Amino acid sequence: MLRELHQELGIPADYGKSGGPPAYDEAGELVEVGPNLVGRMQRLTPAAARQWQAMVGAAAGDGVTLLIVSGFRSYEYQAALIRKKINAGQSITDILEVNAAPGHSEHHTGLAVDIATPGSRPLTEEFEDSEAFSWLGSNAARFGFTMSYPRDNPWGIIYEPWHWAMNG
Repeated sequence: MLRELHQELGIPADYGKSGGPPAYDEAGELVEVGPNLVGRMQRLTPAAARQWQAMVGAAAGDGVTLLIVSGFRSYEYQAALIRKKINAGQSITDILEVNAAPGHSEHHTGLAVDIATPGSRPLTEEFEDSEAFSWLGSNAARFGFTMSYPRDNPWGIIYEPWHWAMNG
């Protein structure tokens, strides 16, 4: 299935072998953790959901609001995100700097969250200037979360201060 999706989307055959993030399986068990900014219900694995909710509560106790933009994504949902960008005229090379190929997104694991906060445009570098980002830098590790794509990361993904994942 993944090979066919990659061929359809024009993803290089050596993707993931010569750069790009590693391959990830889709999570089996998922639980709802609440709607995202546009009202779409988000899901994480039970362990990640517990830690996410504990982290959100701890941040709130410190006066910081953490909002979920994206949690689990299926292979097909990831492919749909890429198709939409291709149809808008973006090159697959440019897209793969922002979106991992299906099968290579941490979102497949149900352990990753894209985080937003009021007063900062979602999914932009300006998130790094927010109180939420500062709070995460000081506290996320207590809940098992780390920022996956720092500047100049080895996978060639753009800097994503909003993308945090729980260690397996």
